[in-house]
Amino acid sequence: MELDQDRIALGIKQPWAELILRGKKTLEIRSRSTNVRGSIYLYTSKKHATETYAVKAIQDHELDSCDFPLGLIVGSVEIVECRKTTPQDTVLSCLSTQELENRYAWILKNPVRFTKPQPVRFLPYGVWFYPYCRRKESSERNPEK
Repeated sequence: MELDQDRIALGIKQPWAELILRGKKTLEIRSRSTNVRGSIYLYTSKKHATETYAVKAIQDHELDSCDFPLGLIVGSVEIVECRKTTPQDTVLSCLSTQELENRYAWILKNPVRFTKPQPVRFLPYGVWFYPYCRRKESSERNPEK
């Protein structure tokens, strides 16, 4: 598998990355908006999400959290839009209306699961990071900090 060395990655805890790859979670909910558009890598954090709503998502979708890869690039997805959340976003975000208040929905499409999760060359230094090259100001895609 040939990886795009200049592609940016988004760090996401499990089970959220798994739900994105399954096409169940098409809205990534964040406290900030994003201008990033296009294909990004999905990097799974080294720790599982432990909040009550994450445990509920595992149960609701009958997932086996023992199978979740951690600390690896597991696939890619496209960010096509960003907007304020609405109460109607519960199903597509896999969250309750309570977790959606005063947040932004990053609209995701075309998830691709890698057959074999890939290690990163450089560890994350924030939500956005470049897993295979040092960040260069001239080629930066303007990720938020």
